[in-house]
Amino acid sequence: MNVEKTIEWVNTADYEGYSLMIDQTLIPYEYKKIKVNNSKDMYNAIKTMIVRGAPAIGIAGAHGVALAAIENKNSGNFIEDVKKLADYINSSRPTAVNLKWAIEKQMDVIYKNKEKSNLEIIKLLIQNAIKLENEDIEINKKIGDYGAEIVPKGATILTHCNAGALATVGYGTALGVVRSAFEKDKTIKVFADETRPRQQGARLTTYELTRDNIDTTLITDGMGAYFMKKGMIDVVITGADRIALNGESANKIGTYMVAIAAKYHNIPFYIAAPKSTIDPNIKTGEEIVIELRNKEEVTIINDKPICTDKVKTINPGFDVTPNELIKGIITEYGIFKPNEIYKLFE
Repeated sequence: MNVEKTIEWVNTADYEGYSLMIDQTLIPYEYKKIKVNNSKDMYNAIKTMIVRGAPAIGIAGAHGVALAAIENKNSGNFIEDVKKLADYINSSRPTAVNLKWAIEKQMDVIYKNKEKSNLEIIKLLIQNAIKLENEDIEINKKIGDYGAEIVPKGATILTHCNAGALATVGYGTALGVVRSAFEKDKTIKVFADETRPRQQGARLTTYELTRDNIDTTLITDGMGAYFMKKGMIDVVITGADRIALNGESANKIGTYMVAIAAKYHNIPFYIAAPKSTIDPNIKTGEEIVIELRNKEEVTIINDKPICTDKVKTINPGFDVTPNELIKGIITEYGIFKPNEIYKLFE
């Protein structure tokens, strides 16, 4: 499979380095990696979706805390100053819980080693960021292997948005399931919907899958139910950005609509996500904060307006799928019914 790291830490010297990431705003027109050298640039990279996908955003957050620590290596208020920048990075995107999770992992490193020197703590932060980075790939492969068990032979899988290698450090969650299934059965096919307004399905998912020589068909967001009725979709698998303890899942806007159509047509709908995407602090999806994004994402395509400038828009980045629409949640620990996902925290 043509899988490489979407984001990785690069050491340049003792206690120094930068985050190297694929600029996902350029794909499929251009493939380019950029260096992120400080916490402000990391905030911007996450906010503008240069790096995107809940697991990848999490690793970006871990790298961001390391960068914040390097910026404050000579500070007399090291922990306080790093915490302020960590909170700043965490505010870049509110829905994906992986960002908060990874930042808290890094802050735990600081608090547990607060008696050590600033440079010693920086070294530990870098080591932990690289550890989280490498673990992400292994987690995704486990998700893929568990998920492959529910994919029928010769199945056509519908995906929404991009939950592939580009949304993680490598391999992917929903597309990790596709990849693992394809390794066993080369007749597997994928229908990828375009995922308006940022078209991650059209730009990113089709880019990944065609590079892996997986039979891929691009459809518009409004076509899913049509193909379900025609009997051309066997299973739906998406990722998630935050999952409540009752299994209700926030994912890219439009996921809820896909899940409703799948339920009506008796097609199993699965979420593929790591444990880090489950938020043990919220009981239901009603508690998930939904990010509202700018008007221009909806009204402009390829730098050209598609409507009058007098029109109003509302642009939520995510919606929440009720647990009764979800057949199962595929994690690195196995597949759980939505109302049993809480068992991962017992």
